[in-house]
Amino acid sequence: MMIAGFFFLIFFTGGNAFTVELRDDQQMPNDTITTGGNASGLLPQDVDQQISNGTFNREKEENNNGNCGYNDVVKFLNLNKGNDNYTLTRPVKNYNTVTEISHLMKVFGILDMKETEQLFISYIWVFLRWKNEHISWNPKEFCGLESITIPTELLWMPDLIIEEMTEKDRATTNPFLTIYSNGNVSFRNDHVVVSTCKMNVYKFPFDIQSCNLSFKSMTHTPREINLKTLENDKVITTWSKDLIETQDEWEFLNITVNNQTSDLDSFQSMLVYTITMKRRSVLYIANFILPILFFLILDLVSFLISDSGGEKLSFKVTVLLAVTVMQLILNDILPSSSNKVPLIALYCVGVFTLMLLSLLESILVMHLLDKDSATQNNKTDGDQSLRMKKCCHCAPVYDASPDETESVTKEDSSSKLMEASLNLKQVLNELEENGKTMNLLGSKRKDVKSGYWTRIAKRINKMFLIFYITTLTVFLGTMFSLWNSENY
Repeated sequence: MMIAGFFFLIFFTGGNAFTVELRDDQQMPNDTITTGGNASGLLPQDVDQQISNGTFNREKEENNNGNCGYNDVVKFLNLNKGNDNYTLTRPVKNYNTVTEISHLMKVFGILDMKETEQLFISYIWVFLRWKNEHISWNPKEFCGLESITIPTELLWMPDLIIEEMTEKDRATTNPFLTIYSNGNVSFRNDHVVVSTCKMNVYKFPFDIQSCNLSFKSMTHTPREINLKTLENDKVITTWSKDLIETQDEWEFLNITVNNQTSDLDSFQSMLVYTITMKRRSVLYIANFILPILFFLILDLVSFLISDSGGEKLSFKVTVLLAVTVMQLILNDILPSSSNKVPLIALYCVGVFTLMLLSLLESILVMHLLDKDSATQNNKTDGDQSLRMKKCCHCAPVYDASPDETESVTKEDSSSKLMEASLNLKQVLNELEENGKTMNLLGSKRKDVKSGYWTRIAKRINKMFLIFYITTLTVFLGTMFSLWNSENY
């Protein structure tokens, strides 16, 4: 029965069973030879499979446990201060190769802006990356180590400076840089930059300032070093707004970057970052613009004060001196090298001019009133003197009447006559003084309707009030339109 089944199987397979067994027998010696050269006894396709699965990598890392430290990479690269290949010149094997330096800057803070000295103080973060052709290693040989951090003195670094910088950097310089297995080198550092900035204070305190920070090499030309930015303006602006910590009185708006690389040997490759910011004007409005406007309103209200006394004149002088003090404060804030006169200076000069004209008008009106009052006083004094003379002439006639001389003796009559005349003179002097006082008080309390100069003073006062209000309205409207205009 088993024999019948075996022949039935041979018939069904067509005799291929013997062929298969024979081929397996033929391949055994080859397999034995192949696996004999492999320590693991695996076929080549099995080795490839293990490599793709990472099995061999782990075994290799286990076999390289002695090369897993940073010092191993340093020794392999021979990094030391005496190796001129790393520190002496640019890290290129062919001098015609241009070193590409990727640059990135972020603003951490706007510390101060000195208008009088035209200085811009900022706190920035700078990132540099370039290729060192003398550095490379296989991370697999060092347990997968792809980057290490070393002192900056061991490698060449680009000699970049900020062209507008005027003072030494007050921030601590980063003493380390990072190198990667593919030869890339990166360096990060913070800077406190005190730089010059050409300011436009025409619309102070509503001005918008733009200050440049230009990065360039001190000695290398564009054929040796080429600067380029890592990110565009929008990304840099977004990062800076997220990272900025302090803005002082300024509001950060944006950053733009411009590459001014030149092909001429006499120039350097340059990256210019333009920082745009807006001044916070609330404090200046509350502490400067509004007080001057209030002084102007007080000067306008002073027209309600009577011109007959000296109170109006002293009040106007006091307000004018207050505006002068505000101008002195403004002079300490604004730079003297401005190309155009700032609008706020025109505002102060305009207010000062209006107050000065108002003061001169008050002086003129008071002079006319005093002139008319003096004329009226002279006329009144003449009338009183005439009345006194008449009284003096009448008094002796009354004292020398025949009825009285008959009732007394000659001695009694002469003594009484002298006493009466003295009393009469004393009374007349008192009446004269009282009359002058009453005339002076009357001139202060009411205007002399019949005075010519008084009528002229009233007309001048009314006309000047209309002129003052009209000029003030036009002046304030002009200043407001200039401050809102876009053209500087």
